[in-house]
Amino acid sequence: MPDRPLAYFITFTTYGTWLHGDAPGSVDQEHNQVGLPWLPADPELQTIARGRMTQQAYLLDAPRREVVRDAIIEECQFRSWSILALHVRSNHVHLVVISEREPEFVMRSCKATASKRLNETGLDQPDRKRWTTHGSTKYLWHEEAVAAAVNYTLHRQGDPMAVYPPESGSPGPGPSED
Repeated sequence: MPDRPLAYFITFTTYGTWLHGDAPGSVDQEHNQVGLPWLPADPELQTIARGRMTQQAYLLDAPRREVVRDAIIEECQFRSWSILALHVRSNHVHLVVISEREPEFVMRSCKATASKRLNETGLDQPDRKRWTTHGSTKYLWHEEAVAAAVNYTLHRQGDPMAVYPPESGSPGPGPSED
């Protein structure tokens, strides 16, 4: 195994769109390891989570998805990170990236730049909550895992929304852990 991961597979969701208790499941402190099953759907837990929300759930429409995509590309170029795949969906973002920095920093930086660009467009109020607090940061140690994450991000998400790089191709197997 290499000393450093070849890339990271980062996923984060928009505010209020995937709550604890939602189907198909969620994670908590005790169920947050690769290979462990998600928590089953729990309507009571979902109701509690929804009650804690201070704003409505945030969805990205087409103009917002494009702003977010372009902001993430801008941030990665500024920091000399290599984007292997990026797909901005209505309620989540998948990013496969090569970076010398830890994936949590990459995710925070991309969220911050995306929020800044959304504020600049005037599409939202500056105090709008857009992102979940954290997200998923998977370390990709082998070429096969990188290829599977790229394929999943670009071809296994349904109809393409805001994608980078723009390409076409047929879907193949996705990563086993997403």
